[in-house]
Order: sequence, then C-alpha cells, then structure tokens
Amino acid sequence: MAAVTASMVKELRERTSAGMMDCKKALVESDGDMEKAIEWLREKGLSQAAKKASRIAAEGAVAQYVNEDATVGVIVEVNCETDFVANTDNFKNFANSVAKHIALANPADVDALLSQKYVDDESKTISDMISDATVAIGEKISVRRFERYETAGVISTYIHLGGKVGVMVEVSADENGKKSDEVKTFAHDLALQIAAARPEAVRREEVDVEKLNKEKEILRAQALNEGKPEKIVERMVEGRIEKYYKDVCLLEQVFVKDSDKTIKSLMAEVAKAADAKIDIVKFARFERGEGIEKRKDDLAGEIAAMMK
Repeated sequence: MAAVTASMVKELRERTSAGMMDCKKALVESDGDMEKAIEWLREKGLSQAAKKASRIAAEGAVAQYVNEDATVGVIVEVNCETDFVANTDNFKNFANSVAKHIALANPADVDALLSQKYVDDESKTISDMISDATVAIGEKISVRRFERYETAGVISTYIHLGGKVGVMVEVSADENGKKSDEVKTFAHDLALQIAAARPEAVRREEVDVEKLNKEKEILRAQALNEGKPEKIVERMVEGRIEKYYKDVCLLEQVFVKDSDKTIKSLMAEVAKAADAKIDIVKFARFERGEGIEKRKDDLAGEIAAMMK
C-alpha cells in the first residue's frame, strides 16, 4: 500500500474542500491515487466542491510587476477556466494585484504566498483573495507559479498576447549601465528575444546535462540511421551539438531584430556604446497553461447523456 503523506492530504483537501480526516481516509482507501480518492469522496457525498475539483484551470494570464527603478521584478501565472474570464478587467486586476504583492512581500513559494496577508489590505490573506475572486468571477482561480528577481542591475519584463507568454530577464550592470537608456533598451530587447526564440539557458554551462546527453543520443542515432560510418559519427554529433547550442543558448542565438548579430555581439555593442560593464544573469519564461492537461469537451456525449 502506498504511503499517504501530509502533502497528499493537503492537496486533496484543496481540491475538494472535504475534511482533513475524510481526505486521509479517502487516500488510504484509494491506495494513494488522487483521482480515485476524489471519486471516493464524491461517492460518499463528502466533497463540498466536487464539481470544482473536476474543473481544470488552464486559461488565465501571466502578469508582471517591476518597481520604479527596475531593481525588483515579478512574473506570475494566474489561472482561470475560460479565455473569456481571462480577458476581463476583474481577472486582470486580480492578477496584477498578486504580482505587486509578490514583489513587495517576497514569499518563498506559492504555499507561503497563499498564507501571507495582502500588502494593500492586511485583513485578508492571498488565499482569502483567491476565494473572493472565485466567488466574484464565478470560475476556479489559482496562482500556479511565480518568479521574483531582485538586483543591483536592471530587470525588464515583457507580456505577450495579453498574458499568453510572460518573460522576465535580469541584466547585471555597473553605475554607467544602470543609468544608460541603451542598457534598458537592451534588457527590453532581451525579453522580446526570449519570448520569441525560447532559449533554455543563458550560456552553454547552464544547459541541462541530462537533456544535452539525450540530444547527443538522438543525434548519434540519426547519423547511424543515415548510414554514416561509425568513425565519423562522433564528429557529426559534435557539429550538430554546436547548432543545438546556438538554438538553446540565449547568448548564441541570432538576434530576432537583426540577423547579422548574435545576442553576445549585441551585448558587446551596447556595453561599448554605454561605456558600461553588463552581463545577462538569468531569465524566466512562462507560457500560460503549459504542462496543464486541458479538458476536452465532448458536446455529443453531453447531449446523449441528457437524452437518457
């Protein structure tokens, strides 16, 4: 029998609003299977939010907040159930409020965020605000993830397509760089680049080793399947990995606004123009709903069920 942990009980309670002991019993009866535990609670009539538990909040928006001197920045993904709600002012205002709170209150993670008192109204926690928003908006609302950067350099954010994609990038800069409009423009151009070109790392040393090794395996298999002799396969793989680095490493990508430049050469150009020392520290790129399995509506099935 699978061990039932406190985090599993907590997740089930959040998804169903059933009591803690009922959630624990459901997980024990279901051998730790979350979906079966939800069904068990529904069958027993113990889930106060059974319909809500079955909903999938895969729409929504990525919101951002940057303070006045661009030293603190946040991107946060807030989800709802429909694109219609995601485009309402109420939802957008809520997402922006959460982003501002994260910037000011600096929570360690989403769990810590939910228990914090809201910076603009300490009579409510963020969890209370989510409950209020769910009632007011009429859909399941959730805060899925966030990134918060704080720097002595420059932070820039970019939100694409009304919140479908959100990017934040940190650029280290000396005093000349922090005052330079060229550096601020460079940081903004980086955010646009990341949104469009989807890099996975700033530089080669930061590429995920497991993913890199997997890529080498795939490239080696491709070369062998092409009938290439074993003795030249390794050289072919090395050559193709060079191209892979140019695709996934931000510094090596071709600049989307000028194909004659790489991001590395652009950075050198900007540093010289601003008489500054600058470097790209890190970035985050969120795509709304990525990794969430969206519900597939079966209209014919629903109508057939209604006819029975």
